[in-house]
Amino acid sequence: MADQPPRVMAVASAGGHWIQLCRLAPAWSGCRVDYVTTDPGLRRGVEDVAAALGDPIPGFHVVSEVNRWQKLRLIRSLFQIAFLLLRIRPDVVVTTGAAPGFLILRLGGLMGARTVWIDSIANADELSLSGKMAGKHCDLWLTQWEHLATSEGPGFQGSVI
Repeated sequence: MADQPPRVMAVASAGGHWIQLCRLAPAWSGCRVDYVTTDPGLRRGVEDVAAALGDPIPGFHVVSEVNRWQKLRLIRSLFQIAFLLLRIRPDVVVTTGAAPGFLILRLGGLMGARTVWIDSIANADELSLSGKMAGKHCDLWLTQWEHLATSEGPGFQGSVI
């Protein structure tokens, strides 16, 4: 299977995180892509993006939305995420956040996937909590605000929006 293009798992919670992730889709055009989000209603948009890029329809998966205060949902989400990662085995995990993106990035990295965290453009004054935590666990750590970039990370390569 060495001739297969890389398998990318693109992850974001619904809302602004999702919009930013979808704007990055041309970056993984031609790869085998699986999108993961928290809203099943977003499937159609993924299909439209793939069609516009001339790519096959990607995988689409839904996990529970969680935050640090929802301990039981967090455990449920961890099981969903572990199952997805074991089944899909991505080469690369790319996320714009939030909590589900961090969990997938962290577990995916432990399974050997290359990992990319792009902090949301909404975090103009400081990095998100997930973004701060992701920094020490990912291969590429980016902010969309130049003034938040530091020599230790995150880096700045521009903004999505």
